[in-house]
Amino acid sequence: MIFALNKEQQEIKETVRRFAENEIAPHAAKWDEQERFPRELLQPFGDLGLTGLYVPERYGGSNLGRVNGALVFEEIGRADMATGTWLSVHNMVAGLIYRFGNEEQRQRWLPGMTSGQLLGAFSLSEAGSGSDAASLQCSARRDGDSYVLNGTKMWVTSGGEADVYAVMVRTTPGRSAEGTSCLIVEKGTAGFSAGKTERKMGLHSSPTRELIFDHCRVPIANLLGSEGEGIKIALSSLDGGRINIGAITVGVAQAALEVASNYARERRQFNHPIGSFQGIQFMLADMAMKVEAARLLVYEAAYKMDMGEEASMYAAMAKCFATDTAMAVTTDAVQVLGGAGYVRDYPVERYMRDAKVGQIFEGTNQIQRLVIARALLGEAARG
Repeated sequence: MIFALNKEQQEIKETVRRFAENEIAPHAAKWDEQERFPRELLQPFGDLGLTGLYVPERYGGSNLGRVNGALVFEEIGRADMATGTWLSVHNMVAGLIYRFGNEEQRQRWLPGMTSGQLLGAFSLSEAGSGSDAASLQCSARRDGDSYVLNGTKMWVTSGGEADVYAVMVRTTPGRSAEGTSCLIVEKGTAGFSAGKTERKMGLHSSPTRELIFDHCRVPIANLLGSEGEGIKIALSSLDGGRINIGAITVGVAQAALEVASNYARERRQFNHPIGSFQGIQFMLADMAMKVEAARLLVYEAAYKMDMGEEASMYAAMAKCFATDTAMAVTTDAVQVLGGAGYVRDYPVERYMRDAKVGQIFEGTNQIQRLVIARALLGEAARG
């Protein structure tokens, strides 16, 4: 259990906060308005050691672990959820290549990814397979020393922008998890292209695009792990990804609470600051309690992963509670600001738009509740 940060953790948190306040927060509204992906942040992130959070130093990573990673993502989320999201996905892919790749694959991709030269993306979902990930149908057929990919993928964070894609494909016909595999596909490969950019409610500066494979030939050497391990590899990343999203949305909720609290001190009605009204005080108190509870739950899940304990239930709890909290707190922040909260002069409307997707990606919060219930009940949960 972590109730106080040690000196190293405080330094990590303060360093990332300074960077986020100076280099991300002042530009986040413009990036959102222009729907512009700030690729220029990748190299500074690499310089800070934030592009290889779960990769050992011999491959250029910082290997900070999950608790320190949560501190990083909380501070970036406080500045901009969109930036935190694509950085989280990048670290997920780098971590997968380290854990499941062979030495040749690690040497080929990790130094560029950990240094901030190459951007990673993860592709599992399809138009017909979301929560039911094992039903994916994008195919990869063996042909000599290559796989030939055909099909499409959906909802890919950094789609079209990334350089290295971890793509889950079907190598055995059917709908079973055992028939799936993971291939690394590089940007620029013949037959591989990005489709339309999704027009989203939020996360406007984190591009989400369709991937299209049309007789795309990928070397067998790009197979991550073994054939048939695609879903296993994908699911192995979920606990860490859920903790990251929990941390990012704690940061969003913290930012919304700070804006609402400051506004309540300054805005006057009936000759008094609105913060003197009990209705506003109770809203802010509830917001603060939820944020702190979410933060502690995220830290606990991260700590359990760092200790090698079974953390799936706690990661699901952290993701579910933190993202629900972010949605509630950002909505209440808009309410505290009233009309000012509904316009773009203040950032809380962006926080609210961004927060919504937290309840959807990395497994919907309904799926998180299933994970929690099954951990509690075992086979009894399945009927």
